[in-house]
Amino acid sequence: MLHEDRLFPAEEKTRAIARRLYDGIKDLPIVSPHGHTQAGWFVRNEPFPDPVTLLVQPDHYVFRMLYSQGISLEELEIPPQRPRPAAGDPAGSKPVKNPHKVWRIFASNYHLFRGTPSRLWLDYVFEKLFGLTERLSAKTADHYYDTIEAKLGEKEFLPRALFERFRIEVLATTDSPLDALADHKAIRESGWKGRIVPTFRPDPAVDPAFPGFFENVAALAKLTNEDTASWRGYLRALQARRQFFKAMGGTATDHGHPTAKTANLDESKAEWLFGKVLEGDADAEHQELFRAQMLTEMARMSLEDGLVMQIHPGSVRNHNAQLHERYGRDMGADIPGPTDYVHALKPLLDRFGNEPGLSIILFTLDETTFGRELAPMAGHYPCLRLGPPWWFFDSPEGMRRFRELVTETAGFYNTVGFNDDTRAFLSIPARHDVARRSDAAFLARMVAEQVLDEDEAVELAQDLTVGLVRKAYRL
Repeated sequence: MLHEDRLFPAEEKTRAIARRLYDGIKDLPIVSPHGHTQAGWFVRNEPFPDPVTLLVQPDHYVFRMLYSQGISLEELEIPPQRPRPAAGDPAGSKPVKNPHKVWRIFASNYHLFRGTPSRLWLDYVFEKLFGLTERLSAKTADHYYDTIEAKLGEKEFLPRALFERFRIEVLATTDSPLDALADHKAIRESGWKGRIVPTFRPDPAVDPAFPGFFENVAALAKLTNEDTASWRGYLRALQARRQFFKAMGGTATDHGHPTAKTANLDESKAEWLFGKVLEGDADAEHQELFRAQMLTEMARMSLEDGLVMQIHPGSVRNHNAQLHERYGRDMGADIPGPTDYVHALKPLLDRFGNEPGLSIILFTLDETTFGRELAPMAGHYPCLRLGPPWWFFDSPEGMRRFRELVTETAGFYNTVGFNDDTRAFLSIPARHDVARRSDAAFLARMVAEQVLDEDEAVELAQDLTVGLVRKAYRL
C-alpha cells in the first residue's frame, strides 16, 4: 500500500533530491511536544483493547467522515453523554458489544477516506505495525480485525514497547489545571526511562463558558490553599499550579480559546471583571473580555516561569447542536472559523511583544491568516513563533501551503517544526513521517530551483524534524 516515494515530487530530478533529504531524517527520534495521549497507558502498560476501541471510536477524523455519509454514532456504538476516551483507552466508555460489526462498517466505507490524511496515517499503521498490505475493504475486514486483535495481545504491542519502537524522545500530554498528575508521578518513580511530560491546559478554570467553571475555581482554591474568590488569590493559585506542572517536567501551556483576543486591563478593572464572572453575571461579551485578559495574564506568568505558551484559537466548537446535546463536547462537530490576530493580539504584544525571554507559539485554523497576519507578526516580534498546520490542515497539502505562505516572510526559523496533536497513539509515527516527507519535498523543490544549496537543505531538514521543536519547547 505504501510507495517508497509517496508525497515526493513527480519530476525525477527533484524526487531524487527529496529522497536524499528524507533518508537523512527518516530515522531521527520523534519529539511530540503537544498531544492528547494518556500517561496512564504507560503506568499500567497493559494491552490495548480491540481494534474498534483503538482505531475507530476515539478518532474524530474517522467517525465524523462516517457520520457525514449517514452512518450514525449509534451504529458505531459510541455511547451518548459519556467521556470520550483517548485512543486505546477504554476508561469512561462501555465495552463494544459487537466490535466485529462496527469494524465491518468502517472497512466497508474505507473508500470514503481516499485523498485524506486519515488514509495516509491508517495505511501506515496497518502496514508498518501490523504487516497488512492488502487494502482494507469489506472483503478484507475480518482478516484485518483478526490480525490486529492478535497483535495487540503480544508484548511488543504494549504501550512502553511501542513508545520505544517508535523512537519517541519525549511525549507531551495535555492536562487540566486541577489534575494531580498521579500517572506522571508514577512514571517518574517507576524507573522506566520513557519521557512523558504534562502540559498545563487552564481552560477549565479560566473560561467562564467552560462546563463546571465555578466548581473548578473552587477546586483550585482547595488544591492551592489560596482564596480564589479574590483576583490576586485566583492568580496566585494558577501560578502555583503552573509551578507544580513545571516540577513534574512540563515545559508548556496550552490555550484553546474561541478567539485570539487579548486585553490589558488595569488591576481594578480586572478585579471588577473577575467579580462579575464569579457572580455569574457576565454576558458573552464580558466572558470574552475575561478570556482575553487571562491570555495576557498567562503571558506574564510565562515570562516569569519560563513555560512556553501555545494559543490554539478559532474553533467553533460543538457546531452540531443535536449531536452536542446527545453526545456532549468534542464529538467531531467542531468547525474552523475566521480568526483575527493582528488586532486581537495587540494588547498582549504592547505589553510583552518585545520580550525575547517569552515564547508564544501561535496556531490557526484560518489559513488566510498565514501570509497576511501570522508570518509578518512572527517575522517581527521576538516572542512569537508559528505552530505547524493544525487539525484540518495537518495534511500534505496543508503543510505545503503553510511553507509557501510563511517562508518568504517568517523564514524557517520562526516556525517550530511539527507536532502531531493526536489522541491516536499508533498514528504518531505515521503523522511525523508525513511531515518529514512533506518538508523533504518542499526543500527539494527549493534546491532544484537553485534557491538553496543542498547542504543547506540537509541542515534545514534536520532542524525542521528535531532541532526547532526541541528549542521552541525548551526540551
